Amino acid sequence: MKLDDSTDALLVIDVQNDFCPEGALAVPKGDEVVPVINRLVKRFAHVLLTQDWHPPHHRSFASAHAGKKPFETAELGYGTQVLWPDHCVQGTAGADFHRDLAHGKAELILRKGFRPEIDSYSAFFENDRRTPTGLSGYLRTRGFKRLFMTGLATDFCVHYSAVDGAALGFEVVVLEDGCRAIDLAGSLVAAREAMTKAGVRLDTAAALGF
Repeated sequence: MKLDDSTDALLVIDVQNDFCPEGALAVPKGDEVVPVINRLVKRFAHVLLTQDWHPPHHRSFASAHAGKKPFETAELGYGTQVLWPDHCVQGTAGADFHRDLAHGKAELILRKGFRPEIDSYSAFFENDRRTPTGLSGYLRTRGFKRLFMTGLATDFCVHYSAVDGAALGFEVVVLEDGCRAIDLAGSLVAAREAMTKAGVRLDTAAALGF
């Protein structure tokens, strides 16, 4: 596949310590995405990153709900929310990007999940599905039309970002060899089906010659 340096961008989602092995919310083999992404960074003229950035006691944390355990659910103002272990707390080492991730080239680092009462999977909207992050406006202003997505986790933040990006009119390609999944109760299969239905292209960097 030929890249267009004026309209293509690489979006690297949440490759942070807490989502990697030994992190607070470790994605199995999450660190395996780093060399794939670093190779892609060299190929793309434009690189954008997202960073999960929660305040302490965020409402998506199980610790904020008496009697609740991680991976249980709670009903919040915007619907059913999976409750997570405390992770990616602002200013902590867990919120830092993986030490080997080549992120110095990033033209934008979008922080999400910083509103105390609303979780944020998608790079485009908070989990209430109404509050925008501002990313779509940024992309349109810059003239980007096609997004290649990688990162963590395939079935949550990558999935929601890809579906929202496609719904907003961007061409979206998810490079699955640059992603890893949590796969919570069949969430990976469901995510892949939802992305395909939304018109997202599922491919690999290796297959595309990147």
